[in-house]
Amino acid sequence: MIKKLLLSCCCLLLVSFTIAKNRKVKIITPYGTMIVKLYDQTPQHRDNFIKLVKQHFYDSTLFHRVIEHFMIQGGDPTSKHAKPGEELGNGDTPYTIPAEFQLDLYHRKGALAAARDNNPAKASSGCQFYIVQGKVFTDEELDMVEQKRLGGRKIPVDQREVYKTSGGTPHLDQSYTVFGQVIKGMDVIDKIAALKTDARNRPLADVPMKIKLKKKFLFF
Repeated sequence: MIKKLLLSCCCLLLVSFTIAKNRKVKIITPYGTMIVKLYDQTPQHRDNFIKLVKQHFYDSTLFHRVIEHFMIQGGDPTSKHAKPGEELGNGDTPYTIPAEFQLDLYHRKGALAAARDNNPAKASSGCQFYIVQGKVFTDEELDMVEQKRLGGRKIPVDQREVYKTSGGTPHLDQSYTVFGQVIKGMDVIDKIAALKTDARNRPLADVPMKIKLKKKFLFF
């Protein structure tokens, strides 16, 4: 009985480790490392991102589109070893991912979200993503966002407070799937967002990345 109990406990711990070990990734750049938590509420985006990371898909790709006070975007496979000044942003996977909008996942600073083209279903790119820098808003500005950009949809009170203190890009909520959040290395976003760019918002100095799974024993 004791052996069976111990075996059951070991199996449970192994399952807990298996579930938890791939929930965080490290995005390594010349300007520092960001630790990103992936959300379980967006399983298709989470699992696809983890799959690509395991395949080293993102290694040597660039943050190819950078707009200060808005976001930094990367994940275009054609950006690997791209020539200076070359237009980027058109590379993708042969598939898209269905939108996984969640009311409690929003575009606060540090949000990891999927890029997409202008398709009616708002399906996400299979590989391109962006990380929000955004800006801090006033109540009046948020009221305007609700009226002009969100079609009258009200921003929840707790989210308004975050947009008024930490900042973000509220006009993107419920239009692009948020599937993660930077939990360490927020300053890296600011450093990359501040870089000088060309007319297409590509940094003049390349910003390559490497993404790894962050594995850690987490039990309950």
